[in-house]
Amino acid sequence: MSDIKISASILNSDFAHLADEIKKVEKTGAEMLHVDVMDGVFVPNITIGPPVIKCIRKNTKLFLDVHLMISRPDRLLDSFIESGADLINVHVEECPHLDRTLNYIKETGKKTAVALNPSTPISSIENVLDLVDMILIMTVNPGYCGQGFTVIISIISTRSNTF
Repeated sequence: MSDIKISASILNSDFAHLADEIKKVEKTGAEMLHVDVMDGVFVPNITIGPPVIKCIRKNTKLFLDVHLMISRPDRLLDSFIESGADLINVHVEECPHLDRTLNYIKETGKKTAVALNPSTPISSIENVLDLVDMILIMTVNPGYCGQGFTVIISIISTRSNTF
């Protein structure tokens, strides 16, 4: 198992042919799919929700990293967990009780991740480091694809070798 994991985002896929796009990703050797969920509130754009993730799950065995760029994600956690996500990625900016949110996700058997906007200090997650399997440090403001510098840095915990 390599220390480097490739997680391909489906955000710029041709959604009319999403199953075919995912098959292309599988052929590249990527191990994870990064699924950006946007609600038009936390970020200005709207993307997909649990029904589409459920369809994706039926079409791939790849690990699904579901990135919730949504307002008040706690209210929708169950629907994303049930949709087939392997990892639920929440924004620290939207979780006033982040430890409670992460513990809940873990109790369901899913992996956890915390995302930070570029202006959010890393110190904001110090108290939950023992609860996260991955940290997503955004290099752009969330909500738009195609920004000038779109590399996403994810730090995956070394204690979690199940990705």
